[in-house]
Amino acid sequence: MQVKRTIFREDHEILRVTARRFFERECLPRQAEWDKAGKVDRETWLKAGREGLLCTMIAEEYGGGGGDFGHAAVLTEEVHRAGVSGVGFGLHSDIIAMYINRLGTEEQKHLWLPSICKGETILAIAMSEPGGGSDLKSLRTTAVRDGNEYVINGSKTFISNAMNCDMVVLACKTDPSAGAKGVSLIVVEADRLGFSRGRKLEKVGQPASDTGELFFDNVRVPVSNLLGEEGKGFIYMMEELPTERLYIALYAAVQLERLLELTLAYVKDRKAFGQTIWDFQNTKFKLADAKAASVAVRTMVDYYISERMQRRLTVEEAAIAKLYATETLWKHLDDMVQLHGGYGYMLEYPVARAFVDLRVSRVVGGANEVQRDLIARKL
Repeated sequence: MQVKRTIFREDHEILRVTARRFFERECLPRQAEWDKAGKVDRETWLKAGREGLLCTMIAEEYGGGGGDFGHAAVLTEEVHRAGVSGVGFGLHSDIIAMYINRLGTEEQKHLWLPSICKGETILAIAMSEPGGGSDLKSLRTTAVRDGNEYVINGSKTFISNAMNCDMVVLACKTDPSAGAKGVSLIVVEADRLGFSRGRKLEKVGQPASDTGELFFDNVRVPVSNLLGEEGKGFIYMMEELPTERLYIALYAAVQLERLLELTLAYVKDRKAFGQTIWDFQNTKFKLADAKAASVAVRTMVDYYISERMQRRLTVEEAAIAKLYATETLWKHLDDMVQLHGGYGYMLEYPVARAFVDLRVSRVVGGANEVQRDLIARKL
């Protein structure tokens, strides 16, 4: 049984065909190369831009695709359905670029977005710091006004696209005494004097994702690099985080479907004790549970995609989607690794690769404990 989906239009499905071909043709064959290099090559970024697979929600006048959330959702589904790991296109296009699109002045958007949409300028967003992850009110990185410039000092860690980025949307304190009301967002170009990259961090999974440290040592940027209003950065981040959490729930739904399909193929072929693994009742029951969970997650996520397309998604709903989808994925992924036996521990098998790559889904975008707290506030 497949869940009947009604949320996507014909133009969404046309993009899906293009995206599926691109990820299968241009990305999967390069996965091992990217894993070894620790980042995605820039030529693939440029190819994605030429194919119209970056910044699909940005207006055409700024170089984007002029689409809606449905187009971005299709791209998220297809990169994960292909099993491509560590590509930062979605973060760049659908999270960070959207800060500039929503908060930027016309001058800023015309200056920055065209090269961002082409993949010539790669974006990172710098929130997390060595002393704290999800606690964005307690940032220590500062931006002190000095005439027509901000002087920035501080450090960031766990930053995706850190090694590749040309531009950073930085969360920092413009008023350290004001708590959350002192947080601002400032764009920092990577060629600014005093900006430097630290270690490329060695993660459990997703080696092609160039996650690293960023340092700011008296970095000077013009006041015109401020995004939105000074002191409203925390509010801006809180407004964007629900969409990021829905993306995480979305790829959890896709991965659960994909891994169930791969596991079914494996257990129906693999033999033990004179029969296939599928013939054991334990296998059938485990995968029946996984199928039921997959349908439940997909139904929930599609509902919330529809809500987001109509701009009705709430903080609580995004937290529910992210929490339930990622916890459900993890439970059944663990079962599917077990059903593969020893091969489930071999990285050449997709289920093992998924096991190390997807553990972070319960942490990224706000740890699931944070999601539980958000949900509990509404009980």
